[in-house]
Amino acid sequence: MYPLLRPLLFKLNPETAHHATLSALQTACRLGLLPMLARRPAADPRTAMGLVFPNPVGLAAGLDKNGAYIDALAALGFGFIEIGTVTPRPQPGNPQPRLFRLPEAQGIINRMGFNNQGVDALLENVKRAKFTGILGINIGKNFDTPIERAADDYLIGLRKVYTHASYVAINISSPNTKNLRQLQGGDELDALLSQLKNEQGILAELHGKYVPLALKIAPDLDSDQIRQIATLLVRHRIDAVIATNTTLSRAGVEHLPQHAEAGGLSGAPVRDKSTAVIRQLAAELQGALPIIGVGGILKGADAVEKIHAGATLVQVYSGLIYRGTDLVAECAQAILQARGA
Repeated sequence: MYPLLRPLLFKLNPETAHHATLSALQTACRLGLLPMLARRPAADPRTAMGLVFPNPVGLAAGLDKNGAYIDALAALGFGFIEIGTVTPRPQPGNPQPRLFRLPEAQGIINRMGFNNQGVDALLENVKRAKFTGILGINIGKNFDTPIERAADDYLIGLRKVYTHASYVAINISSPNTKNLRQLQGGDELDALLSQLKNEQGILAELHGKYVPLALKIAPDLDSDQIRQIATLLVRHRIDAVIATNTTLSRAGVEHLPQHAEAGGLSGAPVRDKSTAVIRQLAAELQGALPIIGVGGILKGADAVEKIHAGATLVQVYSGLIYRGTDLVAECAQAILQARGA
């Protein structure tokens, strides 16, 4: 059905289409129609971060920033769902327009800027959801929090979401919050991970529950930066790494309309950069912690490529915009078949 609907959706402003699609999914879920509209993925349990995932294909953060559509998205068969990025306080994000399609390249540019209703509103949505599967909550800093105080925002977010999340993702790699990627630097990252890991220990003892931490990194890193990040991930016993976020590069899309729009580029154009980061991370980490591969997965073979590069799990987002919900089952089936090959 989605191939028939996509031309109509693509006539709409991208952000309008985004909200319309989620609202339609929500309605279909309430009417019990989603099982008929989405193929169920094959069961293929994977263990990572001490959690058992029913299949290795998850939803990346960004699609459901406020956790308002958890049950509808869960009905599409994801092995896990990641919501957010959420900040301590509500914020509107960057001015519109801030979302742009590059259909010829199957890419998307966004400069949303962590638009969200704040962590308290997200938690109210999580409490209302019936979903009992694996839920990741992705946290970030408010745009007006000075970068030298960024850890304060991440600690607020971690404390608030801790008991409601299966794992917590730390987003320091969005290109749309000023200076955020600076936190990927050696000294800054060392200090941030130290504080977060210490707080995780305090919260685990307080609540009698260990909630894993995953760090989300950018694709625009050189080999030395990747090596340094890997070293710090192991040193601070971070539970997983999500590779990668969107890219600032415009390689291969320079000829397309809107290619010069500011923001992060996702979809097919980031696939190879993301996979290269995963491959080096896997070599550096040597199995010390799992890698969640995301970036440019538009077909089953792309998901398998991420697994072969060293990922344990994968996530999709932009691929859903171009392929629809069948992408989830297709990727799960391709990974299962590759495993048995």
